[in-house]
Amino acid sequence: MMEKVPLGKVVGYLETGEWKAAHLLVQKDATSLGCWAHGIVHLIEGDLANAKYWYRRAHRALPHGNTANAEIAALKATLTDGTH
Repeated sequence: MMEKVPLGKVVGYLETGEWKAAHLLVQKDATSLGCWAHGIVHLIEGDLANAKYWYRRAHRALPHGNTANAEIAALKATLTDGTH
């Protein structure tokens, strides 16, 4: 069953490098933000093919280069600005 998960908690895990804990949560979230977070998990993991899949599901372009920290910050900003 897919559900909306606490993405703020996911961001916290991502910020501290706990991508495996973040992955356990985002696997349950099919929202576009959840898919974006899932893509970030796979960027950190180094699985770019899987990251590309999740970015596509989030309707976002896969970033180039070492951008995981910038992506985490952008996701966090999106969550805190209330526009999602």
